[in-house]
Amino acid sequence: MLATAALALGAIQVAKAQDTTPLRDAVECRERRGLPNVFAKWWAGKEVRVGYLGGSITAQNGWRPKTLAWFNRQHPNSTSVEINAAIGGTGSDLGVFRLAQDVLSHKPDLLFVEFAVNDGGAATDRILKAMEGIVRQTWKANPTTDICFVYTLTEGMLGDLDSGKFPHAASVMEQVADHYGIPSIHLGLEVAHLHQAGKLVFTGQLPKTDAEVAALAGKTVFSPDGVHPYESTGHELYLAAIQRSFAKIEQAGVAPGPHEIPKALVADNWEHAKLVPLSALMLSKGWRKLDPAVDQKANQYKRYLPDLWKANRPGETISLRFKGTSVLVYDLLGPDCGQVSIQVDQLPAYIVPRFDAYCTYHRLATLPVADSVPDTIHTATIRLQRDQPDKLKILHQRRENTGITTLNPKVYDDTAWYAGAVLIIGDVLPGHG
Repeated sequence: MLATAALALGAIQVAKAQDTTPLRDAVECRERRGLPNVFAKWWAGKEVRVGYLGGSITAQNGWRPKTLAWFNRQHPNSTSVEINAAIGGTGSDLGVFRLAQDVLSHKPDLLFVEFAVNDGGAATDRILKAMEGIVRQTWKANPTTDICFVYTLTEGMLGDLDSGKFPHAASVMEQVADHYGIPSIHLGLEVAHLHQAGKLVFTGQLPKTDAEVAALAGKTVFSPDGVHPYESTGHELYLAAIQRSFAKIEQAGVAPGPHEIPKALVADNWEHAKLVPLSALMLSKGWRKLDPAVDQKANQYKRYLPDLWKANRPGETISLRFKGTSVLVYDLLGPDCGQVSIQVDQLPAYIVPRFDAYCTYHRLATLPVADSVPDTIHTATIRLQRDQPDKLKILHQRRENTGITTLNPKVYDDTAWYAGAVLIIGDVLPGHG
């Protein structure tokens, strides 16, 4: 996804500017308590279901399918089955809400969690709450599911790694891994070493001619954009890191059995985060449910939003009563989208566009409604507005879009809103907002 690379590259400096969390020493693999249950299943020739929860680097045709194929080669008497729950441009703060629907419902034996890039700009407390919530939700659903944290990198993270330290997000995630005995693998540490040694070009084009191959003088080209590895080069390095690390993790020596859930590291972690599909009771009468059989967007996103609703008449609302501390709406941004007003309790309403500088296409997004409010009963009303945001001005915030001088009315001229679920830490209550 085009948005992911730019957001990830910029996030690193944001995190450094706003957070002083000590950085952890950079180690490719920390075995901790290992993955005893999944190895026992492989050795016994049983089926192993492998979940991949992450962002666009995991969504690529890269380390995810490569590791699955390697597991099947390593354990030919067993079958490893993929649960692909990767969404580009998203972090652990969405992953914790969609975990039950997208992963746990498929009963994983092994869960990889990859958010170190997309969490690069997140504050320490949010990373801790989300990552600990993912662990505690998983083990409450199935205490024998093994978890492994994996960390990827961007070009902006090379400075920390070159100095022997993990970047911000991975350093925070290591606190959770320590507390729960979860093994962690940094897929990019060897990449950083090769770059520092002058043997790797982090951002560039793959050679197409003999002359271009010769000009590289044996160097590996890692990625086209400083974030997403090439399938044939960067993702092979990621695979090799997993292979080296799994040889160590296999020897961790912990007996198979259920994982104990210790006292929480963060008392208000997000283990109770959940996804509640929108229902007609929450919606005004002008909303219509899109049919994946005939609607392209509903079909495209049905894996993540099985129920996708659309409204484009100003004044249509989503109304909620809830008891809890945080609420978001799981929705889409896109060219035809407009803007909404949000009012919680009796506080003044404010306007939020559902359109941004990347809205030359539709993509999954979240709309924050209430964040860290008192854990009491609240009401919220989100109302579709008559006026469109200044779409041309917003698009021009990206250099790539400055050549756009007029907007195709068939694509951009609407005030639509697409929404599918409520993400909540708490409970949605009966009745309207």
